[in-house]
Amino acid sequence: MHSAYELFRVLHNKMHSDRVNRKVMKGNQIIVLTAQRDQRIVQMKDRKTRKAYHHNQAMPEFVAYVDGGCLGNPGPSGIGVVISGGADGPVRIAKWIGNQDNNVAEYAALMEALQYAVARKARKLHVYSDSEVVVRQMTGEYQCRSPRLYSLHWTCRKLARSLAFSISHVRREFNVEANRLAQAALRTQRKMAVRD
Repeated sequence: MHSAYELFRVLHNKMHSDRVNRKVMKGNQIIVLTAQRDQRIVQMKDRKTRKAYHHNQAMPEFVAYVDGGCLGNPGPSGIGVVISGGADGPVRIAKWIGNQDNNVAEYAALMEALQYAVARKARKLHVYSDSEVVVRQMTGEYQCRSPRLYSLHWTCRKLARSLAFSISHVRREFNVEANRLAQAALRTQRKMAVRD
């Protein structure tokens, strides 16, 4: 009875004794030993390159500008989101979200950006928002004690944990496009309400 090491040494010597493939029976398995290099094995350099290429293609880094708007507080509300960093250029989202207050609309816009990034397996998302409340609650500077915001805040934090997430406050004049999209969602809904 050979030890595992001795069996390995014998097989290794047989494999390298000539350039012919060897078949070895071990239990009910046939193991084919070959001295020729398997063409399916990728060189380490190629593997790193492919991994980096795949990593960059499948896991982008997004930057999002988000805004929520209301006509009255609470009142008819819409959200606007501009996400850049994808292969197809910037993505613009404008959605009507019903009658809400301003902070709910701001959180809904943030959640839209997070859901978009998570659905596309993003590696990283940086968000710019003009809502100091949302930014400070998401960074932990403020605690979220509001019952109407708590579930939105909790959901956003849970989504943010699945990627490298960061958020910054930006003045309203630097968040014009997201604000315009939120207002467009409100105008579209108002026109539809007038027709009905």
